[in-house]
Amino acid sequence: MKKPKSPILTVDGILLEKGKVLLIKRSIPPFSGFWVLPGGHVDYGETVEKAIKREMKEELGVPVKIKRLFGVYSDPKRDPRYHTTSIVYLLERIKGKIRVSREASEFRYFSLKNLPRKIGFDHRKILNDLKKRKF
Repeated sequence: MKKPKSPILTVDGILLEKGKVLLIKRSIPPFSGFWVLPGGHVDYGETVEKAIKREMKEELGVPVKIKRLFGVYSDPKRDPRYHTTSIVYLLERIKGKIRVSREASEFRYFSLKNLPRKIGFDHRKILNDLKKRKF
Protein backbone atom coordinates (compact mmCIF):
# COMPACT_ATOMS: atom_id res chain seq x y z
CA MET A 1 0.00 0.00 0.00
CA LYS A 2 1.29 3.42 -0.95
CA LYS A 3 1.63 5.70 2.08
CA PRO A 4 -1.28 8.17 2.17
CA LYS A 5 -0.58 11.91 2.06
CA SER A 6 -2.77 12.66 5.08
CA PRO A 7 -3.46 10.81 8.34
CA ILE A 8 -5.78 7.80 8.35
CA LEU A 9 -8.62 8.09 10.88
CA THR A 10 -9.03 5.23 13.36
CA VAL A 11 -10.97 4.50 16.55
CA ASP A 12 -10.06 2.58 19.71
CA GLY A 13 -12.31 1.47 22.54
CA ILE A 14 -11.74 1.27 26.28
CA LEU A 15 -14.01 -1.31 27.88
CA LEU A 16 -13.73 -1.30 31.67
CA GLU A 17 -15.38 -3.99 33.77
CA LYS A 18 -14.85 -4.31 37.52
CA GLY A 19 -11.92 -1.91 37.33
CA LYS A 20 -10.11 -3.91 34.62
CA VAL A 21 -9.54 -3.00 30.98
CA LEU A 22 -10.17 -5.36 28.08
CA LEU A 23 -7.27 -5.98 25.71
CA ILE A 24 -7.06 -8.31 22.71
CA LYS A 25 -3.97 -10.20 21.55
CA ARG A 26 -3.43 -9.42 17.85
CA SER A 27 -3.01 -12.34 15.50
CA ILE A 28 -2.21 -10.18 12.45
CA PRO A 29 0.55 -7.68 11.69
CA PRO A 30 1.51 -5.16 12.75
CA PHE A 31 2.11 -6.11 16.38
CA SER A 32 1.09 -9.75 15.97
CA GLY A 33 1.26 -11.36 19.43
CA PHE A 34 0.97 -8.00 21.21
CA TRP A 35 -1.93 -6.83 23.38
CA VAL A 36 -3.96 -3.85 22.13
CA LEU A 37 -7.22 -2.03 22.69
CA PRO A 38 -9.88 -3.16 20.23
CA GLY A 39 -10.48 -0.78 17.35
CA GLY A 40 -9.83 -0.11 13.71
CA HIS A 41 -10.19 2.15 10.71
CA VAL A 42 -13.08 4.52 10.10
CA ASP A 43 -14.73 3.78 6.75
CA TYR A 44 -15.29 6.54 4.21
CA GLY A 45 -18.70 8.16 4.85
CA GLU A 46 -18.88 6.76 8.40
CA THR A 47 -18.96 8.77 11.62
CA VAL A 48 -16.41 7.93 14.31
CA GLU A 49 -19.30 7.03 16.64
CA LYS A 50 -20.65 4.48 14.16
CA ALA A 51 -17.12 3.21 13.49
CA ILE A 52 -16.37 2.40 17.14
CA LYS A 53 -19.69 0.57 17.51
CA ARG A 54 -19.06 -1.38 14.27
CA GLU A 55 -15.49 -2.24 15.24
CA MET A 56 -16.54 -3.53 18.67
CA LYS A 57 -19.26 -5.67 17.08
CA GLU A 58 -16.78 -7.01 14.49
CA GLU A 59 -13.86 -7.59 16.86
CA LEU A 60 -15.68 -8.62 20.04
CA GLY A 61 -19.13 -9.71 18.86
CA VAL A 62 -20.97 -7.44 21.30
CA PRO A 63 -22.88 -4.16 21.04
CA VAL A 64 -21.53 -1.22 23.02
CA LYS A 65 -22.71 2.15 24.23
CA ILE A 66 -20.42 5.18 24.10
CA LYS A 67 -19.99 6.62 27.59
CA ARG A 68 -17.70 9.48 26.59
CA LEU A 69 -14.85 10.59 24.40
CA PHE A 70 -11.59 9.66 26.12
CA GLY A 71 -9.04 11.36 23.90
CA VAL A 72 -7.41 11.87 20.53
CA TYR A 73 -4.01 10.32 19.78
CA SER A 74 -2.15 11.54 16.71
CA ASP A 75 1.56 10.75 17.04
CA PRO A 76 2.68 10.15 13.42
CA LYS A 77 4.64 7.09 14.63
CA ARG A 78 1.76 5.42 16.54
CA ASP A 79 1.28 2.91 13.70
CA PRO A 80 4.37 1.60 11.85
CA ARG A 81 2.45 1.34 8.55
CA TYR A 82 1.44 4.97 8.17
CA HIS A 83 0.30 8.08 10.05
CA THR A 84 -2.98 7.47 11.88
CA THR A 85 -5.04 9.57 14.23
CA SER A 86 -7.22 7.67 16.69
CA ILE A 87 -10.36 8.84 18.42
CA VAL A 88 -10.53 6.85 21.67
CA TYR A 89 -13.83 6.22 23.45
CA LEU A 90 -14.74 4.96 26.88
CA LEU A 91 -17.38 2.29 26.23
CA GLU A 92 -19.87 0.10 28.03
CA ARG A 93 -20.88 -3.37 26.86
CA ILE A 94 -24.65 -3.52 26.45
CA LYS A 95 -25.09 -7.30 26.42
CA GLY A 96 -23.71 -10.52 25.03
CA LYS A 97 -20.69 -12.71 25.46
CA ILE A 98 -17.39 -11.53 24.05
CA ARG A 99 -15.84 -13.60 21.26
CA VAL A 100 -12.82 -12.43 19.31
CA SER A 101 -12.56 -12.19 15.52
CA ARG A 102 -9.84 -13.60 13.27
CA GLU A 103 -7.73 -10.50 14.02
CA ALA A 104 -7.18 -11.61 17.63
CA SER A 105 -6.16 -14.89 19.24
CA GLU A 106 -7.63 -14.06 22.65
CA PHE A 107 -8.98 -11.36 24.93
CA ARG A 108 -8.38 -10.72 28.60
CA TYR A 109 -9.21 -8.14 31.25
CA PHE A 110 -6.14 -6.60 32.88
CA SER A 111 -5.74 -4.56 36.02
CA LEU A 112 -4.20 -1.19 35.20
CA LYS A 113 -1.57 -2.02 37.82
CA ASN A 114 -0.63 -5.28 36.09
CA LEU A 115 -0.56 -4.68 32.32
CA PRO A 116 1.20 -7.04 29.91
CA ARG A 117 4.73 -6.24 28.76
CA LYS A 118 4.01 -6.45 25.02
CA ILE A 119 1.50 -3.72 24.15
CA GLY A 120 1.19 -2.56 20.53
CA PHE A 121 0.77 0.76 18.81
CA ASP A 122 0.68 3.67 21.30
CA HIS A 123 -1.81 1.86 23.52
CA ARG A 124 0.51 1.87 26.55
CA LYS A 125 0.34 5.68 26.45
CA ILE A 126 -3.47 5.52 26.27
CA LEU A 127 -3.53 3.06 29.19
CA ASN A 128 -1.12 5.25 31.19
CA ASP A 129 -3.45 8.20 30.58
CA LEU A 130 -6.34 6.01 31.77
CA LYS A 131 -4.45 5.24 35.02
CA LYS A 132 -4.19 9.00 35.72
CA ARG A 133 -7.97 9.52 35.50
CA LYS A 134 -10.70 8.40 37.88
CA PHE A 135 -13.62 6.44 36.41
